[in-house]
Amino acid sequence: MNQLLKNFYEQHHIKGNRLRKTFLEEKRVQIFSEWLGTGKKVLDVGCRDGTLTKHFIKDNEIIGIDIDERALKYASEKHNLKTMLIDLNHKLPFEDNSFDAVIMAEVIEHLPYLEITLSEIARITKPDGLIIGNVPLAYHLKDRYQVVRGKALIVAGDSTHLRYFSYDDLIKLLIRHFNDPKEIKVLKGTKPKFIRWSKKAIKLFAWNVAFLCTNNKG
Repeated sequence: MNQLLKNFYEQHHIKGNRLRKTFLEEKRVQIFSEWLGTGKKVLDVGCRDGTLTKHFIKDNEIIGIDIDERALKYASEKHNLKTMLIDLNHKLPFEDNSFDAVIMAEVIEHLPYLEITLSEIARITKPDGLIIGNVPLAYHLKDRYQVVRGKALIVAGDSTHLRYFSYDDLIKLLIRHFNDPKEIKVLKGTKPKFIRWSKKAIKLFAWNVAFLCTNNKG
């Protein structure tokens, strides 16, 4: 366990007021619940304090993992979530084909060794198991305008974001490790009034998307 990284994320969550609330909670819960279903053994990667995870506990067997020990303690005590302190930069401590589904909500943009981590996710997920998550997109029209003005990408405002995905980048990444996405849903447009346009021109207006894949070992 990298202690510096562990301390960094604990402070990032506290100072950024990121605990006990989560981005677009109601919308993500609705979509993820529909995709996830019930009666599954699930790994929630980067579960933090369980604010999103709590919605899936009743009907599934879930393990939440994160590098923030304080957040995990809250998730365990408040939501009765089974948790494990894990650094995603290492081999995951689970057997092959351990899970029916893996959730990665706002996670992959934070990973320094993305190919290694996603390979591990594929390894521990059962054949045709579900891969569910969401990610912020860069290079929509608003970000392109930022670059033209000599400004940083909007998503670069979070110091823990290590990768900036265009829509095409995301699809290529998912296909490399899993099957072609079964569904992509727009969670947020560059402005609320653009949500309808985001669904029609996702590359130009979508700011955050949810994805559903199946493991390609099936």
